[in-house]
Amino acid sequence: MDLPEPTTAVDTKGESDGLSGQASDYGDEEDSSSGYSTDGEYATPPEVTLTSFTETGKDESTIPVLKQRSYTGIGAISSVLADTLCADLGADGVLKELNTALGTSYNLDSVISILDSYIAQNFDFGTAYAYLRPYWNDIRNIEDRLRTQEVEDREMRRNVLTDGRITHRHVRPRRVWDLCANRVVPYWVACRPPWGISHAWVDENERMDVMTSINVCEWPVPMPKDANLGLIRIEMLNTRSNRGLQAEYASLDVLCLRQEGGKNEHLRLDEWKLDVPTIGAVYEGAERVVYYFNGLGRPLDLTPDYFESDRCWFRRAWTLQEMTISPIIAGVTGKDVVDTLVQTRFDQELDLLQRRLESTSILHYVSEMQNRVSTKPLDKVAGLAYPLRPFVIPIYDPKQSPEEAWEVLMDVMGFQYQTQLLFHYPEPGDGKKRWRPSWLQLMSQRIVFPQYHSI
Repeated sequence: MDLPEPTTAVDTKGESDGLSGQASDYGDEEDSSSGYSTDGEYATPPEVTLTSFTETGKDESTIPVLKQRSYTGIGAISSVLADTLCADLGADGVLKELNTALGTSYNLDSVISILDSYIAQNFDFGTAYAYLRPYWNDIRNIEDRLRTQEVEDREMRRNVLTDGRITHRHVRPRRVWDLCANRVVPYWVACRPPWGISHAWVDENERMDVMTSINVCEWPVPMPKDANLGLIRIEMLNTRSNRGLQAEYASLDVLCLRQEGGKNEHLRLDEWKLDVPTIGAVYEGAERVVYYFNGLGRPLDLTPDYFESDRCWFRRAWTLQEMTISPIIAGVTGKDVVDTLVQTRFDQELDLLQRRLESTSILHYVSEMQNRVSTKPLDKVAGLAYPLRPFVIPIYDPKQSPEEAWEVLMDVMGFQYQTQLLFHYPEPGDGKKRWRPSWLQLMSQRIVFPQYHSI
């Protein structure tokens, strides 16, 4: 089974919505995110406090990251309430919790059929809250809206894949993490651009697989051993954008992108064809992106040897497409212990990568990828596909060699980049075509940038 979807509201499977990942393109969506009733009487929802102790059992004084200690605000529910089965609460209890959390005063007759469907399917309150909260101000049309959005999503995902190619680059994420409900849901439930979460991967001996109710234990979530999803959630809820907007939904790869070792491995292989090549759209279209440079959920701890480590965020292949103009640095402890030279190097690396985002030279991207590492050699090619903006994007095929993947990417690459390789790469290719370099050439030979002189 996949992530839960109410069968009374949705008759068929599918996740996500729309084609565009650009932030401006979300403006066409209905603003259905408030969850507060405009139909009848309603009141301001009460503030709720989530602490590291209530959510994870860890005393606040032991939590080094300041924003992970506690959160106070409206809309979010505790993990204990999220894990409570609707059947244990009963229809009256579910409605009471919904009315309290969302500041409404609906009576049972108006929602009994919807609530009974969640109870019958043995859903927990977190799942019910995640599905109902965005549309609680329009309860008469909840089921129709969910059904319509799912059908549209399923058609989009089917149409965007053609002959091993992805025909639209701005594919929205398949799933998002509802930070208020603490549940992973299909994007078509949220219909709101998520915040991105980018993080360095720690060594395998420093991480563990976590089974969590947040994604209904659908697959194990690889996490640093000293990190906790509950604390990450608190930090995300505490984070604000320049416009004062709170993170409501987030996209976290290990939690929202199906991982290896789950109960439906065949679904992962199929989903990755589309989801992996287009993950760059999450960061490109995000409200903001939050960065954990020392590992997911970990405190920021920059040391002199950080930049030489294979686990350095700046040296990972996938993070090339995750940088944005206004990054939010997570894991801040409030202790000014960073060496001045290290801080300067960190600022320089950020500035350099941000300027690379504006580059129109394929040689800049290739040079950047030369200095990066990946667990799978294929991923260095896949990590270039989205930033190079080809006309169509090749699907992710784990059976391909890096050389094969590069040939496929070159075939769909824009004329501008193809021309740059033809005229600016100093040697003939040693692969299938002489006019362009092979992947081995690109990764093993120093890139010489052309010098332009005015006449």
